[in-house]
Amino acid sequence: LGAVVTLPLILPPTVLGFYLLVLFGPNGPGGQLTEALGLGLLPFTFPGLVVASMIYSLPFVVQPLQQAFAAIGPRPLEAAATLRASPLDAFFSIALPLARPGIITAAILGFAHTVGEFGVVLMIGGNIPGKTQVLSMTIYNHVEAMEYANAHALAGGMLAFSFIVLLLLNLFQRRGNA
Repeated sequence: LGAVVTLPLILPPTVLGFYLLVLFGPNGPGGQLTEALGLGLLPFTFPGLVVASMIYSLPFVVQPLQQAFAAIGPRPLEAAATLRASPLDAFFSIALPLARPGIITAAILGFAHTVGEFGVVLMIGGNIPGKTQVLSMTIYNHVEAMEYANAHALAGGMLAFSFIVLLLLNLFQRRGNA
């Protein structure tokens, strides 16, 4: 399971996107399931982009979560059990608050990793203006049309956004460790 969750770290995004397209297409098991549930097909839709992006960013979310919960250790939960806390109560009252910094880190990394995605987005969402076109695809379109000033403005904005997200994340983590 760990290898499956980590696979998007090394798998080319277009390969992952291709297999998600096959999985959620009309003949794939995921597509047949979403059709049977009345949700329609996911490829070339915004919900499809969300699902594909979540799968693509899974390692960036799971790893910080694993580390956050592992850092808690068994002692706080054992102490809660001696005070007759149910496992569910111990999870929500003890584990979740203690893991909060890791949860926030996981959410930020997952979101930031997804924002600039290109390969998975292209395969599962296409490049439909006003429907599934995202910023990374818009930059690509400007470069393809040799509109470098427009591409530079958007790419520079993404560079600044990415830097600010990482800077804030580092400051948050440093503050949490102080």
